[in-house]
Amino acid sequence: MTRSVLRYDRPAAEWTEALPVGNGRLGAMVYGGTRTERLQLNEDTLWSGGPYDPINPEAAEALPRVRELLTQGRFVEADELTDRSVMARPIKQAAYSTAGELVIAFEGVPDGASVRRSLDLATALASSEILLDGVTHRRRVVASPEHQVIAVHLAASEPGAVSARLAFACPLQDARAVAEADELVLAGRNDPHEDTPGALTFTARVRAVTVGGTVRADGDALVIEGADEVTLLVAIATSYAGPDDLSADPGEITSAQLRAAVGHSFDELAAGTAAAHGELFHRLTLDIGEGPDLPTDERLRRNETDDDPALAALYLDYARYLLICSSRPGSQPANLQGIWNPHTDPPWGSKYTVNINTEMNYWPAEIGALPELVEPLDRLVRELAVAGERTAREMYGARGWVCHHNTDLWRATAPIDGARWGMWPTGGAWLSLHLWQRYVYAPDAEYLASIYPILRGACEFFLDVLVVDPETGALVTSPSLSPENEHHHGTSLVSGPIMDAQILRDLFAATVSAAEVLEVDDELAHEVRATADRLPANRVGSHGQLQEWQHDWDAQAPEQDHRHVSHLYGLYPSRQISPDRTPELAAGARQTLLDRGDESTGWATAWRIALWARLRDGDHAHQVLRLLLDTERTYPNLLDSHPPFQIDGNFGGAAAILEMLVQADGETIHLLPALPSAWPSGRLRGVRTPGPCTLDLAWADGRLTELTITGERAGDRTIRYGETEVRVTLEPGSAVQVALA
Repeated sequence: MTRSVLRYDRPAAEWTEALPVGNGRLGAMVYGGTRTERLQLNEDTLWSGGPYDPINPEAAEALPRVRELLTQGRFVEADELTDRSVMARPIKQAAYSTAGELVIAFEGVPDGASVRRSLDLATALASSEILLDGVTHRRRVVASPEHQVIAVHLAASEPGAVSARLAFACPLQDARAVAEADELVLAGRNDPHEDTPGALTFTARVRAVTVGGTVRADGDALVIEGADEVTLLVAIATSYAGPDDLSADPGEITSAQLRAAVGHSFDELAAGTAAAHGELFHRLTLDIGEGPDLPTDERLRRNETDDDPALAALYLDYARYLLICSSRPGSQPANLQGIWNPHTDPPWGSKYTVNINTEMNYWPAEIGALPELVEPLDRLVRELAVAGERTAREMYGARGWVCHHNTDLWRATAPIDGARWGMWPTGGAWLSLHLWQRYVYAPDAEYLASIYPILRGACEFFLDVLVVDPETGALVTSPSLSPENEHHHGTSLVSGPIMDAQILRDLFAATVSAAEVLEVDDELAHEVRATADRLPANRVGSHGQLQEWQHDWDAQAPEQDHRHVSHLYGLYPSRQISPDRTPELAAGARQTLLDRGDESTGWATAWRIALWARLRDGDHAHQVLRLLLDTERTYPNLLDSHPPFQIDGNFGGAAAILEMLVQADGETIHLLPALPSAWPSGRLRGVRTPGPCTLDLAWADGRLTELTITGERAGDRTIRYGETEVRVTLEPGSAVQVALA
């Protein structure tokens, strides 16, 4: 069995069985059909609508009254007023859209023929093999990051056996296909968003290059007859050049891309893709045993009763594959579905939900040795900081910038959906911390100087809008909520949820540290420190739980098994709560996890794995991982099931697996802190910690046997394994073998 391969012995009957390829900007889901092959296509800037102004003009006047109602405990009234006078107009943001499908209907290949299909995660190649009457039909698909095309190769073991009809099936309202010579072109406009007309033009262009046979246009289709082999080159682009710049020419862009790609054979394109992909993918490997030699969907089903440790390693590989394919420098960030979406109006708009889901997409990037892939998220935050300045000024009368719980291609930052979900002003603050983590992992003064205005602006907003809680004297966010949990029936709106205080504590600490390194803003740093000291503290409630709100409401909250565990941000991804430094709070977090239960949606289950790992309970973390890797939360193609599909569970699950094996806390690196008994032996190579450092480690019979650490910069690190600690001095680029008893 090849280790990093998904394989199946039948075509995909549903989208959730198809296999994804992508180059960061373009994505395709490959069905591996026999008589008909389908490639569902995406381009990462094809969203609905156009630039728009979502700020409610009544918000600035209404917000003081909302705060007053919250202070009086009139939560439902505050909720109703917020819905009426504060929430964005329109109430929904734009949606990420499909470009439709390229449908390849083959002549002489009936449904029901024997098929084997696979996705090689190491080479980014999707392939299928159909055996019919002694003739083998081979089909291969890659998404080239260098040439920005999706390439499809169709071949057969018998000359002249490839005949097919190519057509687009596109659900967009304004799209038309036409064929001419050897090209099939789909062109049109994106769909409207609420009252905003579609402002983007787009082009999808397919070129057919044959060996033998003929190609001819037939209205809105291309017809290929009697070819020995065919290479199809697919290019897609829109007029999007930025949130306020729609000046790109998709017709010329796609024409130029095909002109550049057509001089290369499919094998050359596939080799280039494998090299570019493999340079990232091969940096990290996890080996925890061999799995059964079975199709992937069958392994998933069997894992529900018979644990398959190698399936967890495959899941980690798959998540890293998906991140490489959906987030590359220059692309849009991975959204709720990464880059793969078959709808024009997908669940939750397939947007950027920044009250955890977008952040979770990037949890495995730094630790998983893929730091370059954070660049699209970095750019998103910089663009949100620009858009969020206006929202801060016009909604709140505040300096700095703000983003609420969602954003879209147009970088809208006002609160959406409804008060009980969207009236959360801390999304931008959390996103800013990903930029700070980039610096922590790879300190660079020039980069720090570039992100400092974003950190400072995020702080300035909260310095202006925090209010004094009349009961506690703490400085609190108001109105806000603890995503997305009701504290009383009918409302989640509140002042000072604990998650907000935790995020702001991290934001304020990062900004002060940045100011000190850059030797700027002493006065601001002093104000930020003083404000941080007045944020609400973490508290343990009446039944031993970590409180979600300032009041001890957890036991009365309507949803005791709520998917969000927002107040456990302080345990993971933050480090404010620790079994070593804050054992009482760690015990409270543990009780919260027991109260909420292990079973939840895909992404929420992934978060719980990481939280149990931080509590150093490897067997419980593994128990929850088994839940993630079942058929309720993982589709046959291993994509995460919320349900429906959301990709954050894949990424969160991957980060959690690594967290079970290596954790970094400041300059201390914990080895095998949550190793489950189900993984007695294994090897992890290439895992990354701040500094940055790269670690290779192995264990046998549940005990660490090997450790090599390589640092890119000089410095000291404390290595902790169980109760043993060793201080290691690193020199740039030098590998140090460390012995721990």
